[in-house]
Amino acid sequence: QVQLVESGGGLVQAGGSLRLSCLASGTISTLNDMGWYRQVSGKQRELVAVISSGGNTNYADSVKGRFTIFRDNAKNTVDLQMNSLKPEDTAVYYCNANIQRVIWRPANDYWGQGTQVTVSS
Repeated sequence: QVQLVESGGGLVQAGGSLRLSCLASGTISTLNDMGWYRQVSGKQRELVAVISSGGNTNYADSVKGRFTIFRDNAKNTVDLQMNSLKPEDTAVYYCNANIQRVIWRPANDYWGQGTQVTVSS
């Protein structure tokens, strides 16, 4: 089995910062792209940031310059540093990872349980 466990959400005032962390554990042969998505109730889940195993990153336009994604390949973790938070960043944030559990099977996407981020104005 594979588990993604997130931590670090919470309530913060506008302009503040939060750091989200995600740990991938279980049977993992290859850990490909890791990323963060967010979802507001009634809306589609959207990409926030993604990072490849080689460190290439991609960000949603709405968070560029404010959020930074990091990963530690040795620890199977991915973090999202969120600065200059805005009320519109309020959402449930989900960790995502594309994982190949064994070399003879294709990789699949896995999701964490989600962590709430609330930014007050």
